[in-house]
Amino acid sequence: MPRTRSTAPAPASAEKLKAEQEKTLTPAERPSKTFVLPSSTSANARLLSLPNPQSGELTRYFFCPERGIFEFTIVASPPSSARSILFTPRTRPATIAPENEETATPTTSIAKKAELLVATPIDSIFFLISLFAATSKSGQSLFQPLDDIIDSNDDLPLHLRNVLYDDKFRETLLARAEAICDTVEAGDEKMLRFSEAKLLKELVAKAERMATQGLPASLEERFVRQPLAPPLMSVKREDALTGQLPGDETASSKSESQGSPSTVTTTATPSVSTPVGESTPAPQPPTDNATSDHIYHVQRVSTALTFIKDSYLPKSLCSRIDEMLASTESPLDFKPLTDRLEQISHLRAEALASRTMSDFSRKRGLDDEEVEARAEKKRKKEDEEKKGKAAESRGVRDLKKVNTTGMKKMSDFFGKAAAK
Repeated sequence: MPRTRSTAPAPASAEKLKAEQEKTLTPAERPSKTFVLPSSTSANARLLSLPNPQSGELTRYFFCPERGIFEFTIVASPPSSARSILFTPRTRPATIAPENEETATPTTSIAKKAELLVATPIDSIFFLISLFAATSKSGQSLFQPLDDIIDSNDDLPLHLRNVLYDDKFRETLLARAEAICDTVEAGDEKMLRFSEAKLLKELVAKAERMATQGLPASLEERFVRQPLAPPLMSVKREDALTGQLPGDETASSKSESQGSPSTVTTTATPSVSTPVGESTPAPQPPTDNATSDHIYHVQRVSTALTFIKDSYLPKSLCSRIDEMLASTESPLDFKPLTDRLEQISHLRAEALASRTMSDFSRKRGLDDEEVEARAEKKRKKEDEEKKGKAAESRGVRDLKKVNTTGMKKMSDFFGKAAAK
C-alpha cells in the first residue's frame, strides 16, 4: 500500500481562530451606562424619571418600595487622564454539555468612557417640598390629607405619581411628610400643613450629622480652614525686640523705664538674626480652645447647609431659609461665626495695608481667586501644548531636532537677483 503524506492544516483554521478572538472583545453599545445599584432590593425596584428637587427637570433615579429613592452620583476619571472600563463575564465552573447542545461563548466588552453612576439614597422630603410649597401658594395654608395635596397638583409627572401612590412606600412617605409639616388628627386620617420652621430644623439636623461625621478633606480645607485662618501680622524688628504690638506706646515706654537696654537685648536674643527694619510675624492673641472648636463646628454646619440648599432646594425657598437662619427663629446661633469672620476680614485688611505701607517695593499680594485663575490658565496652556504635540507627525518632530546652524533660510533662495 503506498505511503501518503499527512495533509497540511488549512489556512482557514487560523482565520477562524482570529475571528473568535475578535468576537470575545467588542466595544460596548452606545450610549452605554454603568450603574452601581444597591443590594437586597425588591423585585419591584426600577429606574424612574423624577423631577429634580432643585431645578425641576426630569432626572433619572432608582426607586425601591422597601429601600426608598436613590439618586445617581457620577464618578468619572479626569479629562487629563482618560480611562476605560473592561467588562468580563462572570467565571463559573465548567460543566460538561451534551454533544448536540451548542454553548454560547461569553463576550468581553470595553467602554471607552470610564464613568460609574453610583446609587446613593436621597430623602423623599425634597420631592414633597415642591408639592407642599405649591399648595401653600395657591390658597390658604390649611390642614389637608396627603392624597388631597397630591391630587391638587395636576401637572405631576407620571413616575412621581406612581411613587407617591405606592402602597408599600406610603408609610415611609407619611413619616417623612410629618417631619416637615404640622399634623392634626381627623378621625383615622392625619391632616398635614407645611411648616417652614420644621423644615429648617430638619435641614439643620442633617447638617449637624454631616458635620459630626466629618466633611471630606478638600471641603474641610477650602471652606472651613481657609476662611477661619487668621492672617500673619507684620511688625518692625524694633517692635519685636520689645515684644509689643505696633502703636502700643504706653507699654513700650513702661518697659523702657523698668528695664535697661542690655536686658532688652538679652531677652530678644532669638531675633538678633533678623535685619533691622525688616518685618517679622507678630504673635497672635491667644484664643479659647472651646470657643475655637465651637466656631469651627458652626462653620462646618454652615458649609453643609449651603451644600444642601444648592443641591436640593429651589431658589425661592433658599432665600426664605437664609432669612430664617439670620433671624432669632434659627435653631442654631450663627452670630459668633459671623463676628469671627468679620474680625478675620478686618485683620486681613490691616495686614495688607501694613505690608503695603512698610515696603513700597514689594509686589501686590495675590488673592485666592487670582491664584486659581492663574493655575487654571496654566493648566489650559499645558493641555493645548499636549494636544498640539499629539497632533504633530513623527516627521515634523524629527525635523525640529535637526541642527540648522549655518544653513540658509528658504527665503534667501527666492530673493531679488543681484544687480550686474
